[in-house]
Amino acid sequence: MNANAAGLVASARCPCHSGLPYGDCCGPLHAGDAAPDCEHLMRSRYAAYVLQRPEYLLRTWHFSTRPERLDLDDSPAWTSLQVFSSNQKADRGRVHFRAIYRGHTDWQFLEEISDFCLENDRWFYLSGIPSSGSLKPGRNEPCPCGSKRKFKACCL
Repeated sequence: MNANAAGLVASARCPCHSGLPYGDCCGPLHAGDAAPDCEHLMRSRYAAYVLQRPEYLLRTWHFSTRPERLDLDDSPAWTSLQVFSSNQKADRGRVHFRAIYRGHTDWQFLEEISDFCLENDRWFYLSGIPSSGSLKPGRNEPCPCGSKRKFKACCL
């Protein structure tokens, strides 16, 4: 079996929560393939945060807004992703998503409306409008860890 640089086996579920194997989802994008649309790029960028791949994040960040460097050493332990909406027209796209992570004592989220642009047949992240906060899942709600089990039977 093949594994990427971060050690994720290609047949393992993709960290972007698409339900597909990594080798059929974000793996080829991380290896250099172009994302077919802005949602796929956003999902692959989330997976890059999970897998600690700052080089991919910088490579897919538009030059006009890209930082010089990106340090993920203090990045949280991302656990799940929810995509609320995705749309694109011509060379512009927008994705509204929520990424969930485990805080020190509770569950936290980063929600963002992200803007993307298409240049030379490649999608790039431009900027986003983020918000963040704490999650307070109910006992019978799906667990924020992404297991699809009830919170009371998983991480409570």
